Amino acid sequence: MKLLMCPPDYYGVTYEINPWMNIRQSVDHPLAVKQWEKLYDTILSTGAKVDLITPILGWPDMVFTANAGLPHRHDLILSHFKYKERQGEAPYFYAWFKEAGYHILNALPHSSTTPFFEGAGDALFAGETLFAGYGFRTERAFYQQSGVFPSSLIHCELTDPYFYHLDTCFCPLTDTLAMWYPDAFTSQSQINIQQHIDVLSVEKEEAAGFACNAVVLDKHIILPTHSDRIARLLEQHGFTIHVCEMSEYLKAGGACKCLTLRLS
Repeated sequence: MKLLMCPPDYYGVTYEINPWMNIRQSVDHPLAVKQWEKLYDTILSTGAKVDLITPILGWPDMVFTANAGLPHRHDLILSHFKYKERQGEAPYFYAWFKEAGYHILNALPHSSTTPFFEGAGDALFAGETLFAGYGFRTERAFYQQSGVFPSSLIHCELTDPYFYHLDTCFCPLTDTLAMWYPDAFTSQSQINIQQHIDVLSVEKEEAAGFACNAVVLDKHIILPTHSDRIARLLEQHGFTIHVCEMSEYLKAGGACKCLTLRLS
């Protein structure tokens, strides 16, 4: 298994594009570096590999590589970021994926009429089924592009702005099991999800600590801190749990999964 990460050299909260972000709440940058390094080392300790993209000054959210695009085998659907504060990341991710040999299905530049899409922040595979989140950063219309997305696609509409990406409130664990925070979805989307996968629910406090924003590496799961109850439940399902403090990334509305993009 291989993931993409970006060192947090220029990470900080310098603008506000989700309810978690507050430019008056400063990030402890040395602590953010330590937390990123702990996550990186924990991933390697499970036997997974990590590729790194070079961080670029002026684009502090590049550290959240989950939003770069959606890899699937040798193809890549590049993100079309909603906010100008992140749109400048796209050329750097595009260049990295081209150099890595990916077939990019939606090359730059994006048209001004192209619907927004924020990669594996909003689109998550469980086996060959794609759970397609939309509502805040990704537009449902993006998934309607023929020849780009798989036919087995489950629409998941988000309703709570604090859970603005699918990976903040839904996490596939296996092909048939996921954990989720159901209150982040419309009632119809809750039905859609439960018809296609078994789910373990996290409580409100766990959701607020981004328990669903976990890194899943086969039978290893990396959770943010303050997820004790769900950690015990996952252990009962045969998973080995690792915990990483994510306090400095929660200030930007991110945690473990946001800092990684699964490549294979």
